[in-house]
Amino acid sequence: MSADRSARLADLADLGARIADCTACPRLVASRRAAADAGAGSYWARPVPGFGDPSARVHVLGLATAPHGGNRTGRAFTGNPTADTLVAALHRAGLANRPTSEHAGDGLRLRGAWMASAVRCPPPGHRPTRAEREACAGWLTAELAALPDVAVVLCLGRLAWEAACDWAGVRPRPRFAHGAEHVLATGPRPGLRLLGSYHPSPQNTRSRRLTPAMLDAVIARAVTVAWSAHPQTPPAPAHRTADP
Repeated sequence: MSADRSARLADLADLGARIADCTACPRLVASRRAAADAGAGSYWARPVPGFGDPSARVHVLGLATAPHGGNRTGRAFTGNPTADTLVAALHRAGLANRPTSEHAGDGLRLRGAWMASAVRCPPPGHRPTRAEREACAGWLTAELAALPDVAVVLCLGRLAWEAACDWAGVRPRPRFAHGAEHVLATGPRPGLRLLGSYHPSPQNTRSRRLTPAMLDAVIARAVTVAWSAHPQTPPAPAHRTADP
């Protein structure tokens, strides 16, 4: 392992420990504990650090931790239907070594990708307040500082897009759409590209507002942009979906 990779892993591990110890938002502390009390089995019930490759070029950003997904398992996008859809698509794109994300010890590894949420705890109704988003924005800043190769933030859903724009200080916010793009001219990471996608929630996938082919296409766009920014061999797709 290179010295640079070892240093990044150490920095990310330290950051993850600090995220997990955060108690800045009393409403979110209560919400994550309430979700654990309502669920079955043991729960992480702490803020959820990001997960993935320290050499990531694509940062996959959700709005907030799922109460019975990351809040239960302790790993971002793990153990719920949204995770099933997202990680299967990352696997098809060559960014994940397996198509499922079940629990923290399942052997999932990402290549060239990182997964996290703008708000690291599960808010009531999946709607964090502006103050809660602002309190968590510092963790995204620190995370991206520890991931210097990230060239694209793939925002899952309108609210994640808005959170990313607010974090970056983009005014006025560009309109969200599936496949929308915005390159930061100023702010914390000039040149970073925001890329929008419909959220891979069961509501969107069952209604076919978001199909596997649509998700594959937006992830392929993220890979194209990210690897053109840092020339090297991009990940080889595992296979392509036949879904129209």
